[in-house]
Amino acid sequence: MPTDEKAVVIDELAEQLSRANLAILTDYRGLSVTALQNLRASLRPHNAEFRIAKNTLTRIAAEKAGIDGLTPMLDGPLALVLAYDDIVAPSKAISDFARTSRILTVKGGVLDKAIISAKSVEDLATMPSREELLSKLLGLLNSPAQRFVSVINQPNQGFVRVLNAYAEQKGGAAA
Repeated sequence: MPTDEKAVVIDELAEQLSRANLAILTDYRGLSVTALQNLRASLRPHNAEFRIAKNTLTRIAAEKAGIDGLTPMLDGPLALVLAYDDIVAPSKAISDFARTSRILTVKGGVLDKAIISAKSVEDLATMPSREELLSKLLGLLNSPAQRFVSVINQPNQGFVRVLNAYAEQKGGAAA
């Protein structure tokens, strides 16, 4: 039976895990306090947070949140990256930090209550961001309209060119 303090932590973790779109499990062993503060600062603009948690409490909270199969990743020091909105930007931030620090390691993650591997987290980091995907979609949707306007405008442009050529032929100034 957990103590009252641990029960509060379990409830808080369960709420965060159920609310997060992505939870990345990391081994932070060896990182300095300054490095952890820099990592937290890099995650904050993406509505993500870095939280250190005990393995037992995380296991209980995950079960409470309806996440099964997390136990194999719960060994050694554990920190969670909880992403509440976009899942790509925090994945990129963690992958970049792991690559530059060479200390932080990604163990795996939870994407919409499904367990994913460390390789899958890295694959998420290589995806285009939500903004990039939306701009590409907007470009694709806008392209037919632009072509339509161009086709409609062609006869008018041809007529203006004919008038301009006729004016030049008569020796007048070009319109």
